[in-house]
Amino acid sequence: MLGDTIRKIRKQKKLTLEALAGEELTKGMLSLIENNKAKPSMESLAYIAKRLDVEVTELLEEFSTQEIRDILEKAEVLFNSKSETVTDKYKQLLSLIEPYKNNLTQGYESARLLDIYSRSLYEEKSTCWEQFLDRAAAMYDQMNLTSNRAQIAIFRSMVKFVEHDYSKALEILVKERAEIESNHVTIDPMTRVDLDYTEGVLHFAVGDEHAAAEIMENAINFSKRHKIFYRIDDLYRLGAGQAMMRKDKGKLELYLQKLKQYGDFADDALSILIHDLINIITLIEEKQQYIMALERIDAYLADPKVKEVVEELYLIEKGKALYGLEQYKEAILHFEKVETPSTTHHPFDLSLFYVRYSYKALSHYGLGEMEEALLAAKLAVENFETLPHTPYKEFASKTYHKINPVQD
Repeated sequence: MLGDTIRKIRKQKKLTLEALAGEELTKGMLSLIENNKAKPSMESLAYIAKRLDVEVTELLEEFSTQEIRDILEKAEVLFNSKSETVTDKYKQLLSLIEPYKNNLTQGYESARLLDIYSRSLYEEKSTCWEQFLDRAAAMYDQMNLTSNRAQIAIFRSMVKFVEHDYSKALEILVKERAEIESNHVTIDPMTRVDLDYTEGVLHFAVGDEHAAAEIMENAINFSKRHKIFYRIDDLYRLGAGQAMMRKDKGKLELYLQKLKQYGDFADDALSILIHDLINIITLIEEKQQYIMALERIDAYLADPKVKEVVEELYLIEKGKALYGLEQYKEAILHFEKVETPSTTHHPFDLSLFYVRYSYKALSHYGLGEMEEALLAAKLAVENFETLPHTPYKEFASKTYHKINPVQD
């Protein structure tokens, strides 16, 4: 109520009743107002607001700006904490923001709380998350907060991306980006790189390699001109992955070199591990240098950093190398150690995992275990079915036809 709000702000500003009353109000009248036993006139309300250094509208609101700021500070700490270290992180966020959601009508703090509230609803699988995200987006637009607005666009597209509806994800991002570019006077360089990278990822996901390559290379050149390097490793990894799928040896060599340079310079473990992984894949798939590949894989698997980041991908490559050496039983054992992570969604990354079923099928085939071979080959084809064309998808199809030449 009004009196509660006045008292709360007065205490936050460490003012006594006498100090706030000043010359135009008595201490007794102000006490009655704070206890909701008297209603101030508009003139008195304006006077109180001036003494508190706030707008009259803030006094009429149920929650003060300072209270909203305090809630946002708590929400940001919780939102940015690692989920594995906080039990029911999103439930806690919903409980924290819930009492305020209908009063979040203006200002950055309100928009950001609505943003966090919406994402928390989504994580808790509530169907009403979009209405709160729409409110946050509109407020970001009004305040010309381009970076925050762009992150909402990216989030909306990623919702469809994790459902593996890549075409819809791209459609949403392109539409949202067009709206942002028409409604916002300027887009800061970091936000542009974020949008470019995400759009490049999605073009690659739907199989539009030409558009993906163009956007990605433009983003790399833009990053260099503006000396923005926080996304450059992601762009190099995307470029290397795309070149590998297209079998473009020149581009692959270029991006691998860039990735290695960045990894060494920034001491970035992921960039180095991905660089070395792609080199191992090349040793196995193109050069058939299985023993050399196994030596490198075993060295990496002995490193704890690999276990934390890309252990399962290295296990798949070890299985592939063992298959190449006709050590079929050992190969199968390595493939069976691997599970496709629930956090993996891009067709390129999924392909690296799904291809193990084809190699597992071929290993069973080599052992004469035809029933197991057919099951694994069929599983590979089914997993690749909704993904765009890649050499791995083609490999899965050829493997299935080899094992089962007479189709149903």
